[in-house]
Amino acid sequence: MDGGERLVNDPLVIIPGLLADARVVLPQMLAVGEKMGVTVSLPVQGHSVEPMAEAVLHACPPRFALMGMGLGGAVALEVMRRAADRITRVIFVATDPLPEDPKVAAEREVRMVAVRAGRMGEMLLADVCVGTGPDAEFAIDVQRDMAFDLGEGVYLRQSRALQRRPDQQKTLRKAAMPALLIAGAEDRIVSPRRMEFMESLMPHARLVVIERVGSLPTLEAPDAVNEVITGFLGEPLFLR
Repeated sequence: MDGGERLVNDPLVIIPGLLADARVVLPQMLAVGEKMGVTVSLPVQGHSVEPMAEAVLHACPPRFALMGMGLGGAVALEVMRRAADRITRVIFVATDPLPEDPKVAAEREVRMVAVRAGRMGEMLLADVCVGTGPDAEFAIDVQRDMAFDLGEGVYLRQSRALQRRPDQQKTLRKAAMPALLIAGAEDRIVSPRRMEFMESLMPHARLVVIERVGSLPTLEAPDAVNEVITGFLGEPLFLR
């Protein structure tokens, strides 16, 4: 192998999204765990992405690959902003690098009020968009179980963090590591077009759109996502 490249063996740190825990990436943990260590770090500290990223980064090894989904992607962007030199590769799933649109933030505020009133079950599906694939119902069931296990307090903190997330375009333009972006073709929360924009900002990124899935591709199409992720992590890494 050329002296300027190597295969990744750094551990993978995964940050799940809103009201999600390790169950949302269990298929990927099983697939990737055969080759490298995998850690799942939940973004539950504080009411913005900054303290969430600080808590994640505090527990990370000196060098690591990073994966974020949804809110976890926003936190991963903040981890990149703070410690890009420690990250060997990055994977973003259903991630929006821009601040939340005021209209979307207002709609989120209404849901937060409803959750405080004990209506989390009604509000849950407003934050999730699944596609027409065969595993969509399974993905919703897993998301519902995770949501009720994590509870109202986590939902409110994470929702506030989504409302307050910063503009990370500058972080993306400076990103020197290889990046894989994964979008669901039927995702109405973070559209493939928004992730195309994200791809255009990054010097070494490529976007893969998974057909017939929405915002939970790791559960809706686990085999397709596993193939893309393991292929990406197995590629030679050109050292900076």
